[in-house]
Amino acid sequence: MIYVRYIRSPPLISSETAYPEPVAAKAYHVLEHMIVTLELAPASFVTEGALIEKLALGRTPVREAIQRLAWEGLLDVRPRAGIAIAPLHPGDWLRVLDARRGVEVVLARSAARFVTREAADLFHEAALAMQKAVISGNVLAFIQADKALDEALAMAADNPFAARLAAPLQTHSRRFWFRYKADTGLAESAEHHVALIRSILAGDEEAAAKDAKRLMALLRGHAEIATTR
Repeated sequence: MIYVRYIRSPPLISSETAYPEPVAAKAYHVLEHMIVTLELAPASFVTEGALIEKLALGRTPVREAIQRLAWEGLLDVRPRAGIAIAPLHPGDWLRVLDARRGVEVVLARSAARFVTREAADLFHEAALAMQKAVISGNVLAFIQADKALDEALAMAADNPFAARLAAPLQTHSRRFWFRYKADTGLAESAEHHVALIRSILAGDEEAAAKDAKRLMALLRGHAEIATTR
């Protein structure tokens, strides 16, 4: 286990704490979380009005969040029919991971090379939050910590092109993991994530790349099992 100093409790949705989160970004993070955790059930339908009422954040920011999530393939806006939540087909998890593997290695290498003190603090927070989630068996807290880790990785890598490519793939993968592996996969997943964090904080590019590959291999193994169910 990696021991890290306590900084503050991880935020509910976003790790951005220096300034208040823009309303549109908050709407996006809340809706994304609802989709990932299946609160918005796969293949179900919902209306824009219902989402606006549920989030209570205003029509414009919610509409912007819906458009962004639709672009990422998590929602399908259908005129006169409503908004369809993306279905979950186990075989698609493999496709997501095949697309994700290369960019995760790029991000891991770059993060190890360019990690700043600010990003390091976020990595420490994510590691601590994951460990606490494992101890308490809190899957939702683990999902939040995983999201925070992805955001720290994006910040540390200093490569917005790779980060923008990775973000929707990470969200899709997180959703599949929550559906098919959350009941048994906390400790093993945390171990692999913390190993990646450790290599990044050590500034070891080769080790970070290997740990990213190991994490993707672990997830691919889970996906392969899910396709046989």
